[in-house]
Amino acid sequence: MNNNAYPPTVGTPEPAPTERLLSCADLLACPHCAGPLTAPTPAALRCPRGHSFDVAKQGYVTLLTGAATKMTGDTPAMLEARAAFQSGGHFTPIAQALAAAVSAPGTDLDTPVFGANSPTAAAPRRHRTITMPGLSASAASAARLTATLLAGRTRQTTAEREASAREPIPTSDFDACRDDAASARRSGVTPADRGDANVGPRHPFAPAESATPEPIVAAGGTNRAVLEIGAGTGYYLAAVLDSMGGARGIALDVSKAAARRAARAHTRAGSVLADAWRGLPVRDGAVDAVVCVFAPRNADEVARVLAPGGRFVVVTPTSRHLGELVGPLGMVSVDAGKQERLGDALGERFEVVGREAVEYVMRLSHDDVANVVGMGPSAFHAAEGRAEGIAGLPDPVAVTASVTVSVYRVR
Repeated sequence: MNNNAYPPTVGTPEPAPTERLLSCADLLACPHCAGPLTAPTPAALRCPRGHSFDVAKQGYVTLLTGAATKMTGDTPAMLEARAAFQSGGHFTPIAQALAAAVSAPGTDLDTPVFGANSPTAAAPRRHRTITMPGLSASAASAARLTATLLAGRTRQTTAEREASAREPIPTSDFDACRDDAASARRSGVTPADRGDANVGPRHPFAPAESATPEPIVAAGGTNRAVLEIGAGTGYYLAAVLDSMGGARGIALDVSKAAARRAARAHTRAGSVLADAWRGLPVRDGAVDAVVCVFAPRNADEVARVLAPGGRFVVVTPTSRHLGELVGPLGMVSVDAGKQERLGDALGERFEVVGREAVEYVMRLSHDDVANVVGMGPSAFHAAEGRAEGIAGLPDPVAVTASVTVSVYRVR
């Protein structure tokens, strides 16, 4: 299903990327007037006011409006490095933890992962850490180990976990969560004429001016849907959809190269090119979950598109994430104060209902190290001498993966 990590099911015909987008079109809203989008032809999406958006041959749709966005997004080289690293299975535990947080049954998150009796609910600043020293770099062993661990945690009650013969999962205070985006103010631009196809940049999604959307029902009778902001390759969205049979997904990114890749990420996901800071081109209350992994987030817009009882799941690196590479390779380090800024950015609209720490040791080859450096913001820092720095590392090198998976709900 996921081109980056999971092989397709043998013998199962997969819909073309364009068909995947069209099957998710009813979740989308016109970026000009916020009207519902439909697909009168396979080549375009259109709203009742006549605003039309061509579907690219690669299977994504561009819903950017106005002047060119200042957000550049990931470059093709960064996405190539990210896809290569993800395909190695190194972040499988993170993807599995994210999927568990999204797909856990019940709007109150009453599961062992984020349950009312869990340590995270009782003490929100405490984190259970999954420590997996010596984790193999191969996708097969990483997926097998993580699936076994998380499946057991999801099935057991708190009492059963405490009585388990397995070693207890240690707890630790995390120094900080990485927040790569500062909080952004909601646009205050006066709305333009909603009938003007050439309307400039604005925030069109004022709920008071939007009609109640028609019911959104997916094929097979399910209405579950997931939006990923800053989807990149679509790797994490694919993992979530794999855990939610029948659910549909929207992969949203401001990078055209990312939109092209995400269009092939999963058979039940459509790809959209858009700038989240200008407003999410998604209908009010259309999605059951929004996920954001190492990417900027727009709290007001996330709250608007979430259905009642929906959850917002955010994955942020801690100060220990990739720590062994920061000094030798001049990578961008994590600001410890960003934990508080994340809380400030979301606090007015959301409350935290659970937090899970995922920390383990990866064994990375030199090629893996080059990819993990080249796939993020560090790709543009200290590029000179990087090859020499990587050559000076052990091969393989032990590198810590350390993130926090936080679940929020609208206040």
